[in-house]
Amino acid sequence: MNDRYDAGHGTDGSAPYELVGYDEYGRPVYHQATDRQQPYDPYRQQGYGYDPYAAGGPQQPAPSYDPYGTAQQPQASSYGSYDPYATDTTGAYQDDPATAPYDPYGQTAHGQTAHAGTGQQPRVTEQTAHIPQQAGPADDGTAPAEPAPEYRTEQFAFVEEPDDDSEDVIDWLKFTENRTERREEARRRARSRIIALVVVLALVAVGGVGYLWYAGKLPGLSDSGSGTGTATAAGAQKRDVIVVHLHDTRKGGTATALLVDNTTTEQGTTVLLPNSLALTADDGTTTTLAKSVEDDGSEGTRTALDTVLGTDIEGTWRLDTPFLLTLVDLVGNIEVDTDTDVPDPDAGKKGETPLVRKGENQTLSGKMAVAYATHRAPGESQNAQLERFGQVMHGVLRKMTSDPDAATTTVQTLGQIIEPPLTDKDLGAFLARLSDLAKGGDHRTALLPVQEDGTLTAQASDSVVEDVLGGTAKSPDPDAAVSVSVRNATGVKGHTEQARVVLLNGGFTFLEAGTATAPEAASKVVYANAADKENATEVAKTLGLSTDSVAKGKTSANARVSVVLGQDYDPGS
Repeated sequence: MNDRYDAGHGTDGSAPYELVGYDEYGRPVYHQATDRQQPYDPYRQQGYGYDPYAAGGPQQPAPSYDPYGTAQQPQASSYGSYDPYATDTTGAYQDDPATAPYDPYGQTAHGQTAHAGTGQQPRVTEQTAHIPQQAGPADDGTAPAEPAPEYRTEQFAFVEEPDDDSEDVIDWLKFTENRTERREEARRRARSRIIALVVVLALVAVGGVGYLWYAGKLPGLSDSGSGTGTATAAGAQKRDVIVVHLHDTRKGGTATALLVDNTTTEQGTTVLLPNSLALTADDGTTTTLAKSVEDDGSEGTRTALDTVLGTDIEGTWRLDTPFLLTLVDLVGNIEVDTDTDVPDPDAGKKGETPLVRKGENQTLSGKMAVAYATHRAPGESQNAQLERFGQVMHGVLRKMTSDPDAATTTVQTLGQIIEPPLTDKDLGAFLARLSDLAKGGDHRTALLPVQEDGTLTAQASDSVVEDVLGGTAKSPDPDAAVSVSVRNATGVKGHTEQARVVLLNGGFTFLEAGTATAPEAASKVVYANAADKENATEVAKTLGLSTDSVAKGKTSANARVSVVLGQDYDPGS
């Protein structure tokens, strides 16, 4: 068999098929050929689907209309058929005019009108539009099957079907969005916390610097050389100060302390003042604290202390030993770490059981507290007794009520006379505040250091006067009246007073040094510094003593010249 022949001729003897082109998928398109020559059709030439007046053969129906834009291929006949969209792959003319495609505009491939009257339809250019699918002849020579209809996208209406996972997607998006928002919110909170922390640290730093400036502790701001910088800074702090004098009504003598309430730093302090502290008396002469309390009284002593220490004492509390006894009993006894055994002053014989025993946390009644606060063993300095008085005061403050009204009632119960300008209410409120500090561990006791001559040491100026009292140390002027201490060793008690009058009239400051246990034959006039040799000679002349009695040696505290009156002293000379 000839494959080429079979491809163009049916096996059943029917009319052969001719290849007219290829569709868009590359498959060949065949038309059935006819042996008869088609007559000239003027209407066909003009592109109409049929000729109602055609003389030759039956009328060929027009191709059916495809609403989706695809022309249906009519069955082949002896008169041929047309495909308005058919074209070969090359766009060339078909050899057989009977199978030439219909050109509705009657134009050739070059845009020319077909010739009439020739009896033959001119060949037209094949269109390159859509070519319907047609199957070629089968391998067994049978006619090709009808091509499967082709569909375009415009033939279908697409409906968006709901996605089963659409809700999950929305939920995921919401979750992602919420998580992003949470992260942003966390970042904002973190930034806010960091900013707040930075602000707090800045405020703490500024507050610390401000406090140091306020307290005068910033380096370079205080001027220790001039003494003005520290005083200004310390003076900015608020302090309440009261001086208390313990009068021993049984043995004589006094013990003095300053009660300080620093309301700025919330610290309380009891400052112990030695009796040898040098003060300036009202007449400008130099005296001692003990002598000032005895001679100048509360008002004069308070003024002298303000001058020396640079303080502002608000009032004086005279606490006689009977009132101290009652105060301790009112607060319910006190606890003190005693440093020595104290005998009972009412005991008739020595060696009996001591009234106060040495030890820690010793409970003291009123009588025991007075005995311990005034005790001074033979050979002990006055400072030892002063420190015991400080221990008793600290114990009283710890047991005192912290309620101002109740503390005022306690003060009034003592029955003592409060010296103006201090009042019962003021003293009660003051003691209540110190009691609160003592119970909280914010109260301490400090001893004011002084030199042998009663002037303040550098340590006293730095640690106590400036830090605790907020003042400036101003010891008596060395060029002031020469202080002279007198010890009576004549055996005549009245000679002390006679010497005092003579020295004061001579322009000297008199300091009593007590009475000797045994009389001495010769008087002595002693000076410590070479600069005071002339002053010592003048003292001897004033007292009517020989200049041979003047010698260099050790003087008593606070005195520039010390005198021991012997039996050779004659007040009338």
